[in-house]
Amino acid sequence: MTAIVDRIEDNNIAVLEINGGEKFLDVPLFELPEGTSQGDVLVHKETGWERDPEATNKRTLEILSLFNKLFKKD
Repeated sequence: MTAIVDRIEDNNIAVLEINGGEKFLDVPLFELPEGTSQGDVLVHKETGWERDPEATNKRTLEILSLFNKLFKKD
């Protein structure tokens, strides 16, 4: 299962977006890799949640590209 950290509430609960926002899952922050932050892409494996830095970077670049297009000056 792949998830995106939508937000962190009260510094102890991460709200994960599953399947493009089709479902949300609340997970205690202590169950996630140390340093997990909003926007991180996570993959759930048998050993627990792991960060996917490559997917996170790709997603961040796509969002920045869309943001730049939106506010592009002509």
